[in-house]
Amino acid sequence: MTELADLTAVQLVDGYRKGEFSPVDATRAALRRAEESQPRVNAFVRITADSALSQAEASAERWRRGAPQGLVDGVPVSVKDLLLQRGEPTLRGSLTVRLEGKWNEDAPSVARLREHGAVFIGRTTTPEFGWKGVTDGPQSGITRNPHDPSRTSGGSSGGSAAAVALGAAPLSLGTDGGGSVRIPAAFCGIFALKPTYGRVPLYPASPFGTLAHVGPMTRDAADAALMMEVISGPDDRDWSQLGPVAGSFRAGLDGGVRGLRVAYSPSLGGQVAVRPAVAAAVRRAVESLAAQGAYVEEADPDFSDPVEAFHTLWFSGAARVVQHLAPAQRELLDPGLREVCGQGARYSALDYLAAVDIRMALGRRMGHFHSTYDLLVTPTLPITAFEAGVEVPKGSGHRRWTGWTPFTYPFNLTQQPAATIPCGADDDGLPIGVQVVAARHADAVVLRAAQALYESGSASVTPPALG
Repeated sequence: MTELADLTAVQLVDGYRKGEFSPVDATRAALRRAEESQPRVNAFVRITADSALSQAEASAERWRRGAPQGLVDGVPVSVKDLLLQRGEPTLRGSLTVRLEGKWNEDAPSVARLREHGAVFIGRTTTPEFGWKGVTDGPQSGITRNPHDPSRTSGGSSGGSAAAVALGAAPLSLGTDGGGSVRIPAAFCGIFALKPTYGRVPLYPASPFGTLAHVGPMTRDAADAALMMEVISGPDDRDWSQLGPVAGSFRAGLDGGVRGLRVAYSPSLGGQVAVRPAVAAAVRRAVESLAAQGAYVEEADPDFSDPVEAFHTLWFSGAARVVQHLAPAQRELLDPGLREVCGQGARYSALDYLAAVDIRMALGRRMGHFHSTYDLLVTPTLPITAFEAGVEVPKGSGHRRWTGWTPFTYPFNLTQQPAATIPCGADDDGLPIGVQVVAARHADAVVLRAAQALYESGSASVTPPALG
């Protein structure tokens, strides 16, 4: 029943309710996709087939009794290997993390999914400690793009993006500290949401501090709204979590965009060189919003590139991650990570606080911008997926991954909700993403705009041939 692997979580739950198929059927289909694609794509650190089938059988029995455990009971899900999952090692993409351990605790988002009956099929790949925008590293090798295995999946949640694109579970948990759900989702042709910071609790706290978000990676906006209903529940282990959600992420999802004020910034005021195919696809998505009744005008948030401030915060966090390692352990690290950790260790407290000042000024600027505009729309990335196994495209002149991700990391600095929606493909069949950003706490508006693109047919991409 491999066709079940192509259904969304919403469709699976509806099918379970109607008795058309069971969680066991869906789990077997997802596992088949995961196992068949693993040699070519490498989306998983581990595929946990036996435990997944056991969970699916328990779910099937609950559905037979007419007593599902929660909103995603029986839905296959994967989890990025940065997030704790009870009974499974969390290796964080690093040879410096020991396999031995009790591994007896769930991260908050994982715990909420478990409480709602989700079926965990495997742990997805990440670069070491999630430090860069592609997914390769010493612990799990290279994760490749399902649309073209010679290309990168993006990162750092590249395994999750590839898994969802392949049909190896419709839901995945990713993390995003500078674009890490949006980058790979755009490269792999799926949906991803970086929620407002604190909306999805995180534990243990990230060494990258309040840049790091947890978010859903899914087939579409409706699945993400469903997943947000589950994972945004409170957890007192996160001191920076937001209060309870007012209302429902699914309520009003189909409300459309009529009357919304949309700022379209094709290149952040000319700061970013965007490939023509990307620019054209994003413009078509913006025109779709206008055709559906949104008030669209070309407008830029008018800020200079905050990359140096981001580097100060990000590289300092990386240095903190490895601070406890002995010299012999440091030799096991990804060479690029070793380099940025060295740079991060050289920053002073005053350097760090100066970066925080820039961050706060950017947050104020964006707060003022959203007093005029409900949404900011940009390309998610200025390019499509490039060669796998490298941090930056060859010949680009970029030194670090932030050089080709100028649309993503600014909104980690500001903690705003931002989503990427697939909006087409280039001449090589590689997906293109459009990014939708809203004011802090306006996650539901982002989801509503994304849903409007899906309903209009503007959010689409050819399924990967490997699926």
